[in-house]
Amino acid sequence: MNIILKSDIKGLGKAFEVVKVRDGFGRNWLLPQGLALAATKANLHNLEVEKKRVAARDTQLKATAQELAKKLGSISVTVSVRVHEGDKLYGSVGSQEIAEKLAEAGVKLDKALIVLEEPIKALGVFHVPVRLHADVEAKVKVWVVKAAG
Repeated sequence: MNIILKSDIKGLGKAFEVVKVRDGFGRNWLLPQGLALAATKANLHNLEVEKKRVAARDTQLKATAQELAKKLGSISVTVSVRVHEGDKLYGSVGSQEIAEKLAEAGVKLDKALIVLEEPIKALGVFHVPVRLHADVEAKVKVWVVKAAG
């Protein structure tokens, strides 16, 4: 039985692919769960239309992300932290603090877009990557400085 996948299914295929599965698996699981459509002529036509619509939307999102990446490349944010002897931070600077400082600078981003492999635990200047799109990544300059007082 040939079916059209509505979403990515591990071990089977990606969304919008036409795949061949056993009749029972298709009829008894994939179709009732809404994970796939039967590969009829009408559904194949709708698949092509949907692919074009998704591709156009993705192109628009990528263009928007590239504009934002240019803006982020010129932004520098400063995070003031408390330190104790030897300039050791009491805590760390995470993606939440960076997202808040970016919002103060006029760029609202979800903290999940900020890619920190581990929180910043030292004073200095860091270039933090921000994943805006699957193909677009920007770097934000983050200054971690000693808080006054």
